[in-house]
Order: sequence, then structure tokens, then C-alpha cells
Amino acid sequence: MGKGKSGDAKVVKRKGNTKMQLKRNIGYFDGVSFIIGSIVGAGIFVSPTGVLKHSLLNVGVALVIWTASGLVSLMGSLCYAELGTALPFSGGEYSHIKRGLGSLPAFVFIWTSVFTKPASNAARALLFAEYATQPFYGICPAPEMLKKCLALAVLWSLGILNGRSVKMAAWVQTVFTLLKMMALSVIAVSGIVLLAGGRKETLARFEDVFSSEMPNVSQIAEAFFQGLYAYGGWWSLNYMAEEMKNPSRNIPLTVMTAVPAVIVFYLLVNISYLTVLTPKEIVSSVAVAVTWADRVIPSVAWIIPLSVAVSIFGALNSSMFTLGRLSYAGSQAGHLPVLISMLNVHTCTPAPAMIFSTTIASIFIIPSDLLMLTNYFGFSAWLMIGLTCASLIVLRYREPNLHRPYKVFLPVPFLMVAMSFFLVLAPIVWSPNLQYVYAFLFMLGSFIVYIPFVYFKMHFAFLDKITCHLQLLLEVSPPDGSAEGKHE
Repeated sequence: MGKGKSGDAKVVKRKGNTKMQLKRNIGYFDGVSFIIGSIVGAGIFVSPTGVLKHSLLNVGVALVIWTASGLVSLMGSLCYAELGTALPFSGGEYSHIKRGLGSLPAFVFIWTSVFTKPASNAARALLFAEYATQPFYGICPAPEMLKKCLALAVLWSLGILNGRSVKMAAWVQTVFTLLKMMALSVIAVSGIVLLAGGRKETLARFEDVFSSEMPNVSQIAEAFFQGLYAYGGWWSLNYMAEEMKNPSRNIPLTVMTAVPAVIVFYLLVNISYLTVLTPKEIVSSVAVAVTWADRVIPSVAWIIPLSVAVSIFGALNSSMFTLGRLSYAGSQAGHLPVLISMLNVHTCTPAPAMIFSTTIASIFIIPSDLLMLTNYFGFSAWLMIGLTCASLIVLRYREPNLHRPYKVFLPVPFLMVAMSFFLVLAPIVWSPNLQYVYAFLFMLGSFIVYIPFVYFKMHFAFLDKITCHLQLLLEVSPPDGSAEGKHE
């Protein structure tokens, strides 16, 4: 897996005197679109019921948990903003863990992510296919083969798009983020108008919001899990830090715009649902936004399933973009085959990294049962967030003179580390399952690959010939030096 001898592979002609490195094409608004697009998927439209259900239908507790989950996500994103401005490299958490904690924890991260993140993309693509095909089949289920073919078509369309043009991928992300925010705005504004109308039964739900039965500690914790899951994706911006224009300014500004905006929208949308539907109706609904639309805008209720498909598509585009950058960064560090870190000579985009990550996602779509395995890797996301925030703390003490354009209040990363490890251990302790052991063993399995191929740099000569042929086929070339290597 080491970098190998790529010198003899530099035979592809570069366009003019183009410097082979990622271009800084992502501005402030693009960054906001990517973060919002990553966070807002299908969940807020379809199933924002977990928080309310585990809050025992207590509206006040549910709204507090939605707010608290958002604030935790904001704290985490501010920690990431410090790391992203100080170390503006592709790869997000991977690059930061490698710098702060060393090569082995970073390899465990990329080993796990190469499995779980493409699986997540496959699940999103299948969900998009479900919403895109169902209207044509009415009450009958759409054929599985059709859904899988459409999911593969969407995956590869976005994979090719992201592999060819960063500007076009950013444009698509901005358009789809605006569309999903327009749909959320319709729900939020309608709720405010109905609430202002002052119907007695509507106002009664908000007069004494804490009057229902109070949940116990474990139920509040479970509701908190559900809330944090809904905000998942706030960490996406650091994967594209190397391509951000003026990252010292734009990364903190983007984070401070996007995450609070999502918190406000999530609260307004939930209040709108509660204005139209009772807590029991929300919990029992299969798709809350659809039920809401049938009550409020029955003549154009079809707009909500369409909005769900649009929202999933935008989230998938953002996720594929960031996953390509993770693979690219891992290859640059010698943790993945050298070909994956090469850039297209015409567009300077990480095309091999996009092909690699899209291929793995495609494998998960064909036998969908594999996706069930990834349900038990949920704890790994918070484990990596904890390790990333720990890296921030280590770097503060080990490299005090590192230029940090933005610095987060130091107790915040300590709080994030503590919360992360609680979120890792709590589901395992409360509902132990043998699958968690398998997931943990899979993560430990990274040692079997790391020791010979990374630590001892075992290399097979025939791989150089394969790399050379693929390089010619794909018209790719190694980047001009490693951005990360210059800073280490």
C-alpha cells in the first residue's frame, strides 16, 4: 500500500505548465452549501420522530434536545474550524488525526471509513431511487432491480461529475441545497402563519410544553442520539480545506453561518409539524412531511416526496465529494495505493480517488444485505470525532507556535472528547450486541495490513507496471509534492 516507485510512471503529458495540485475553487457560499447539503438529508422530511418518541411525546423536552444537539454539533464544527484553518489539507479528520496522534490511528480511521462511508453513500443512492421511482408505481412496490439500476446510475453520474469538475460539483451542490432549503422554508413559514392564526387546539399544544410525562435519563440520552444523528455531516467542510479560497477566513465563517442556520430551520420545521399534527400523529407517521402536506397543501402535496429526493441527491453529492478527498489524502500519505492520489492532467481533479470510492459504493448496492452490517459501525463516527478533538488538544500543547488563524475556547474540545466517548460506549453498554464485537474486530484488522504494507513498506514491483498503465489510461499524474508533507 505504500507509495511505491511512481517516478517511472510520470509519463503523462501535462497541459502546458499547469501546476499539478488541487485548485482553490470553493468559496464561502459553496462551503455553506456543502455543509447544509451534508447535514440536511431525508431525515427531517421523513422521520424526525426519534427525538419526540424518546422524549415520551413531551414537546418541550423534544425542542430542547433539538437545540442542544445543534449546539453540540456547532461546538464540534468550531473545533474542526481551528484544525481546518491551521492545517488546510484534504482528508478532514484523517489528516488531523495523523498530525496529532500519528500514522496508526489515522490508518485505522481510513481503513474503517473506506468501508463505512461508501456504504452510507450506497444507502443514500438506494433511498433516492426509492423516492424517485415510487410515484410511478402508486401503492405497489417498485421493482428492486429498477431501484438498484437507478441507484448505480446516480452514483456513477455524481462520481464522474466530481471527478471531472470541482466547479460543476459545487454548482450542483448549491442548486440542490437552495431547492431543499426552499422546501423547508415552505414548511417553516406555513407553520408560523398557522400558529399566528391562533386556533385554540394549536395554541394549546404550546401553552405548557413541559406538561407531559418527563423522560428518564436513558430516554433523554437516546433522544439525544437521535438529535445528533440528524445533524450528522457538520464535519464535511474540512475534507475540502485544501480547495477553499482563503481558508483562514472562510472556514470559520462558513461553519458559523451553516450550522446555526440548520439549527433554526430544524426548530421551525418541528414547530410547524407540531402546529398541524399532534405528537401521537407525528410518531405514528411513516413520512411526517407527506402527512403534513396532505393536511396543509393537499393540492400540491406531491412537492414533498420530490423535495425528499432532491434533498437526498444533494446530500449524496456532498458525501461523494468529501469521500474522494479522503481517499486522495490517504493515498498521499502512503496508506492507499499511489494511483489514488494522482490528479487528472486536464482538470487537476482527483479522478482516480473518485473512481475508487464510487466503485466500493457500487459493490454495496448490488447485494443490499451488506448494508445491514454497517448499522453497527455508528459508534465509529463518534470515536473518530473524539480522536480528532483529542488531536486538537495534543497539537495545542505539542505545537504551540503553529499558526492558528482561528482558535476555539480550549474547554470546548475537552467537552467534545468526553461527549464523544460517552456516545461511543453508551449504545454498546445499554444494548450489547455481538455485531459490535465484529465491528471492533474489523477495525483491529487494520493492523494486519498496516504492519507489513505501511510500517515495513512491503512493495510488489508488478504494481508499478499496473500503476503506469492505469495512469496512461486515465491521463493522471502525481501532484507536485504533498501539501501535508510540507507542513510536517
